[in-house]
Amino acid sequence: MRILGIDPGIAIVGFGFIDKEGSKLVPVQYGAIQTDSKTESSLRLKQVYDTLGELIDRYKPDAVAIEKLFFNKNVTTAFTVAEARGVMILAAVQRGLPVAEYTPLQVKQAIVGYGRAEKKQVQEMVRIFLKLSAVPKPDDVADALAIAICHAHSYLLTQKINEVVKR
Repeated sequence: MRILGIDPGIAIVGFGFIDKEGSKLVPVQYGAIQTDSKTESSLRLKQVYDTLGELIDRYKPDAVAIEKLFFNKNVTTAFTVAEARGVMILAAVQRGLPVAEYTPLQVKQAIVGYGRAEKKQVQEMVRIFLKLSAVPKPDDVADALAIAICHAHSYLLTQKINEVVKR
């Protein structure tokens, strides 16, 4: 199963494709989509949408996992990131991909085993899980890979719960 993890943003969108082969997790491709803050917001959203669509078409994931938004300070930033997150979800859904959403707490729990883990702990566990020589940079990329790993660990359980609920 190939999973695309996305850490949503407007200036930097982290992405990471991983393959789940049995109990093994294999990195496929990861990086960041970056937009220029001097560019009009609508054009930045289009750039994110187009680039993410091209990545999905190239790497053909079976599922997409994206972080749910959590903001407690800057409402303007929250709205902008929410718009970007919407175009990311649209790019996936238009291609018939299921989209799973995880809170930062759920991601930390799945990666480190503790929902209040520090960012450096999560990054180091991503490096270990994927057998990488270094923590991916910028941080948004490591976060995207953590979201993909979270989905790899969670999707079977979520699938079984959904089957029971539908009965």
